[in-house]
Amino acid sequence: MNDVTPIKKGRKFDQVLEGARSVFLADGYEGASVDNIARAAGVSKATLYSYFADKKLLFMEVAKAECRAQIEGASEIMEEYAAPAQVLRDAATRTLGLVLSDFGQSIFRMCVAESDRFPELGREFFRTGPAVFHERMCAYLTEATRRGDLSVPDVDLAAHQFIELCHAHLFTEMVFGIRKSVTPAEVDRVVEGAVDVFLARYGA
Repeated sequence: MNDVTPIKKGRKFDQVLEGARSVFLADGYEGASVDNIARAAGVSKATLYSYFADKKLLFMEVAKAECRAQIEGASEIMEEYAAPAQVLRDAATRTLGLVLSDFGQSIFRMCVAESDRFPELGREFFRTGPAVFHERMCAYLTEATRRGDLSVPDVDLAAHQFIELCHAHLFTEMVFGIRKSVTPAEVDRVVEGAVDVFLARYGA
């Protein structure tokens, strides 16, 4: 049974979504008010509620759209089939850019916090976000192996491994509040380490 309320789309749907995106990115989930979202979107609260029953559903829709944008960008990189080191580096940078951002952290925390009351929210986000990235990664690894650029006997497992390598310690420390931000140098270190380890195992 699907626990997520169906979303009605209409003429001002994209307008509401863009307004919500700007507020969520600026204020986070907890700090964002429906009044501010409606104001940023240039619509009434009644119009906003006609599309989304509550702030939680609106946030998840914005989260899925944000994740899709990152996935499409990574997919374009993977479809070009450049040297594996470059493809993996760019894909890792995009992945980390989302999960380490304030927005990405808010997505993760909300999915965990609401997992008991609204389990379908997390499942729906996973299905339209991380699962899609995993699928695209599997497709890339399959093609790269066919071309002889990589040697990956189990693409499903390897895709999961690469994603976990990208998370490394930065994601965990952000989630547990050990740190509030990361530097570009720290991200580069994790990305380069992930790519080096992955290629050491699966390089042709």
